[in-house]
Amino acid sequence: MAATSATTFSIGSTASTRPSITRLTQSKALGFKVDVKNNLKSFSGLKAFCESESTFLSSESCAALKRTYRRRAQNQSNRAPSCVQPQASYKVTILGAGGGIGQPLSLLVKMSPLVSALNLYDVANVKGVATDLSHCNTPSRVSDFTGESELANSLKGADVVVIPAGVPRKPGMTRDDLFNINANIVKTLVAAVADNCPDALIHIISNPVNSTVPIAAEVLKQKGVYDPKKLFGVTTLDVVRANTFIAERKNLRLVDVDVPVVGGHAGITILPLLSKAKPPVTLTDEEVQELTVRIQNAGTEVVEAKAGAGSATLSMAYAAARFVESSLRALDGDGDVYECAFVESNVTELPFFASRIKLGRKGVEAVISSELDGLTDYEQKALEALKPELKSSIEKGISFVKKQLVAA
Repeated sequence: MAATSATTFSIGSTASTRPSITRLTQSKALGFKVDVKNNLKSFSGLKAFCESESTFLSSESCAALKRTYRRRAQNQSNRAPSCVQPQASYKVTILGAGGGIGQPLSLLVKMSPLVSALNLYDVANVKGVATDLSHCNTPSRVSDFTGESELANSLKGADVVVIPAGVPRKPGMTRDDLFNINANIVKTLVAAVADNCPDALIHIISNPVNSTVPIAAEVLKQKGVYDPKKLFGVTTLDVVRANTFIAERKNLRLVDVDVPVVGGHAGITILPLLSKAKPPVTLTDEEVQELTVRIQNAGTEVVEAKAGAGSATLSMAYAAARFVESSLRALDGDGDVYECAFVESNVTELPFFASRIKLGRKGVEAVISSELDGLTDYEQKALEALKPELKSSIEKGISFVKKQLVAA
């Protein structure tokens, strides 16, 4: 591939201040050289690249991002070498790449310079998606895999596996209505992950996440390869929505807003901690309740707006790509990567819980429990109210796998 333009795109979290890349040049099939402006040591793929006007962000947001990392650039310039050559060296497999979430997610992951190989799997219609994406002049090599007979090969050597496979919600359908179909899909796919890339980070998107993550955990346990640090329910969309709605309500720059969202990934189990928002915001009791309910029901808002034509596919793909990028940065050695995710946890009495985590080379490096301290009365009551429903969903997933094991 010839040298690309100076443009690099960004859609990731802006919580961490990362320097920019001014030019990407492929050096070999599975790697590329990076010339780093101001002699910086690190880089990121979908995150905070604003060296040109051709980005997903507005010119105002780009200017704000540049200001946030300029100070770090100045601090590092005196001690960094004149040039570094990080290699795109991570393989990502997307299971369900031909679907409504899978296709835009595949495009966004294809844009990450940390990805050397992008494997796309689905039961049908994935070859065209892979061919289309392969024409994009980004470093990763795209391969397609169709049907059960090719599932194993799609997973071999994967560092990150993302599972958006399953049926979407339709009007009048709750996440729980999806259970019987998607539970079997997740069980089958995770079993294949266990057999072919047991050390990979597993990102579960398939709903209902409150149940499918426990299903995945039970399957991995049966296979003897369960590592709780490497299994994630992707709840990033709840954070993305909370950030967006707060910024709109208070006329804040999106780049500045960060709202932790805890609990689960359905209805009242989604609890945005508006009192912990950064920057701090002043909200009336009515605003808190209104915003909380909107964040909890945002998926239904999309389903109803599409009037039977689909669910939240684009925003989910965006959020999932952000979480993939965060995982890859952590694998690549970035020591300042934080996201909210639904993981095995002891921050409450529940075995799984969504909260902010620190990501590292081995997956979950730390679960941040401090954000559950000092909650408002409203948040504390909401936290206690969500626990029975979340507990029931977790148990439903665990019971599903155990019943199938007994039947077998």
